Amino acid sequence: MNSECGFNCEGGYDYDFSGDFSEEYRLEHRIDKGRSLVCLPKDYTVIDLETTGLSPRCDEIIELAAIRVRDGEIQDSYQQLVKPKMGISEFISSITNITNGMVADAPSIEDVLSEYLGFIGSDVVVGHNVCFDVNFIFDNCASIFGNAFTNNYINTVRVAKRLVDLPHYRLSDLCAYFGISRENAHRALADCQMTHELVGKLKEKCEEIGCSDLEIRWMEEHKCEKRYVHIDARMIESQIPEEEIDKTHPLYGKRVVFTGALVRFKRQAAMQLVANLGAINQNSVTKDTDYLVLGNNDYCRTIKDGKSCKQKKAEEYMLKGTGISIMDEQTFYDMVEAGDD
Repeated sequence: MNSECGFNCEGGYDYDFSGDFSEEYRLEHRIDKGRSLVCLPKDYTVIDLETTGLSPRCDEIIELAAIRVRDGEIQDSYQQLVKPKMGISEFISSITNITNGMVADAPSIEDVLSEYLGFIGSDVVVGHNVCFDVNFIFDNCASIFGNAFTNNYINTVRVAKRLVDLPHYRLSDLCAYFGISRENAHRALADCQMTHELVGKLKEKCEEIGCSDLEIRWMEEHKCEKRYVHIDARMIESQIPEEEIDKTHPLYGKRVVFTGALVRFKRQAAMQLVANLGAINQNSVTKDTDYLVLGNNDYCRTIKDGKSCKQKKAEEYMLKGTGISIMDEQTFYDMVEAGDD
């Protein structure tokens, strides 16, 4: 038990799917990816990547960085530019300040990933929107080594949303709120430093408001959500005219089901978001379902083994080879926001 946050960082949201999946299938669907935790531990490694784009499947890592923290203090750091197989676009260079010339003599990801993973070790990794970084690391581990990246991770966005009320929770917004310097922003090591400082500020905020356990605080704030009147997902219609919906969005035309309590939105608001993207809300998982989005089932008394009936049904269909995918809440938002770029 972590005495500082009152939450066992070996626990969290366990989406370890049972079933006789092949190793190839487990890697492709990131089934063995670590768990998303909501706590503020004393020991961790902050990670940040710069990449050529947003897709772990299509884009490449061009910078790796990490800061190892012990008892709240920086112990060591790591930074390495990486030469991608494809060139860096002018747009990406304008965002990251990394040019093709800077990586011309840099090693490939195949040459440095093992060293980077060795620096991280078995630590819980921390980052801002860290699911993005974890997915890139996972997919590169899978393609290079044939192994999963299984470290649990903490997204400071999720933690901040429990502690401060802001219109937006970008790293720039939180740095401005807490007075954290943004010098060299968008370079990986500088972003690691900012995120580490943000963790310190969030710990101070916990002490200020007397919040000793983030998970219990979340439970208290959401304990009444299970008493909602049933929402018929099929009745939620798009608020966007059909001709204005982006038909190239990855969710357009897909069938989506939610299970568990969401952190970022109430269930109905999330369903409305789905409808506005031209996707189709479903009440239950069927053989035609494309995505099951997992909320938090930890505090539902009717669930005995951590899995809802919807999740179990989805896993059954996955074993039968249907096209359904199971994703956590943050991955769902990553997919929603992917259409904005």
